[in-house]
Amino acid sequence: MTGTPDARDRLVRAAMTSFAARGFHATTTRDIAAGAGMSPAAVYVHHASKEELLYLISLAGHDEALAVVESAAAHSDEPAQRLRDIVAEFTTWHAEHHTLARVVQYELGALTPEHLRKIAARRHAIEQVVRSAIERGVGAGVFDCTDVPGTALAMLSLAIDVARWFQDDGQRSADEIGRLYGELALRMVRAPGGERHGAVPS
Repeated sequence: MTGTPDARDRLVRAAMTSFAARGFHATTTRDIAAGAGMSPAAVYVHHASKEELLYLISLAGHDEALAVVESAAAHSDEPAQRLRDIVAEFTTWHAEHHTLARVVQYELGALTPEHLRKIAARRHAIEQVVRSAIERGVGAGVFDCTDVPGTALAMLSLAIDVARWFQDDGQRSADEIGRLYGELALRMVRAPGGERHGAVPS
């Protein structure tokens, strides 16, 4: 069908905007179609369901986030720098893509069990990158952390929550917030350099 890829992409973008603003359950296919400048019937021409749109958005977002942390982990072999980079860049991604991230992170309950399992695998992979970075620092005697899984979860949760409140015109840029959270991550594992910048910037 001529123009189908473009139409599919327009519907995905419109769905992302609507889900972020209204939530999955409060968004109708009519809302999505209107956001894409198309008729309501077009949603089912190009996508099997509203849930399929959510899955495509969530899959793309999680794949992006996984690529971000994997890339950050490859920047340095030094444990503190590695962990700082992972958390900073994961946080920055959630700030820069806050509309997408709100859908990706907070609408998981609307996915089918099959789709949720696929997304859960990506989430586990992201968590494993952070756990591995902490474990490396503990093994090297650089980090003091007795609960690696809990600490990794706390770091990820703090970064993810940025998507709830970040504003493009706020006082702090996405990069500034990312750097701050990277330093806070080092404080959580009591790493040397974790208090290098002292007070939290206002």
